[in-house]
Amino acid sequence: MNLKPIHEQVVVIVGANSGIGRETALRFAERGAKVVAAGRSLSALTELVDEIQSRGGLSAAHVADVSQYEQMQALATRAVELYGRIDTWVHAAAVSIYAPFQETQPDEFRRVIEVNLIGQAFGAMAALPHLKQSGGALIHVGSLESKRAFPLHSAYSASKHGMIGFIDALRVELMHDQTPVSVTTILPAGINTPFFEKSLTRLGVKPRPSPPVYEPVLVSEAILRAAEHPMREVYVGGAGKSMEWLHRLSPTLTDRLLSRFGYRPQMTNLPKTDRAPSNLYDHIEGYDQIQGSFSKEARSVSLYTGLEMHPRLRWGLLGALAAVGFALLKQRKF
Repeated sequence: MNLKPIHEQVVVIVGANSGIGRETALRFAERGAKVVAAGRSLSALTELVDEIQSRGGLSAAHVADVSQYEQMQALATRAVELYGRIDTWVHAAAVSIYAPFQETQPDEFRRVIEVNLIGQAFGAMAALPHLKQSGGALIHVGSLESKRAFPLHSAYSASKHGMIGFIDALRVELMHDQTPVSVTTILPAGINTPFFEKSLTRLGVKPRPSPPVYEPVLVSEAILRAAEHPMREVYVGGAGKSMEWLHRLSPTLTDRLLSRFGYRPQMTNLPKTDRAPSNLYDHIEGYDQIQGSFSKEARSVSLYTGLEMHPRLRWGLLGALAAVGFALLKQRKF
């Protein structure tokens, strides 16, 4: 399957107000793509579009709630009206609640599922009729928790697990029908975005990403790569892949480790109650930026992700290691 170069693409980014979505919108625009940025806040999107246009890029804002299918349809229609087609659809919108399952309220659990799972499905439903016309890329941002659930994050983990289910089924259906649309799942580990400041919490403190923490630029680089080169899934951050390997090796051992060591790494020392503002139901002001509050520890490089996205580099490294090993063995013989 051949995808267009980014500078020839029309790209829709859902969840562009802040974090990964905002960084990705800027990077697509820097590479010459026409960008339609969607989210729940017109002011945040307008600021983003102004920044893109000030750098010479083409962009437009569209307000939409992913839990409403008609609004996803309107977003897709607006992108086609503006730029004639859709080449890549990136779905990055997500919300969360940090709380034990027994302290999570029914409406809160439902809302996380509506945004993170049903919203992703609605986005794909709206995008596919347009992507199928000339081919393109459907890119969904999931999480390490799409593969391994964490304590205190039951609703979020459930939504991300469900997302993998419908995307895997969709990918096979498109392959069967020989539809020229690639479907990629991006699976980040802990990322330094405002997500944690905006999440509802009943932990008594502000939540945080489990270390090690990575910068959002790594996720956006993976998304841009998938927009040009069909990829099934990409783990962003070697820590995420390591956790998935451990879970595959022994789910029971992973359960025990997380029951003992999985709580404290998700908590800061900063007091915060469930009465503090969150974005579970509505946009909240003050967090419409790319990075969160963990920049001092965040990594801007992941060797694992770099090798995963660049097969030639991976095989070159393996070849070099094999050559070194052969040389050492040869020395031992003599």
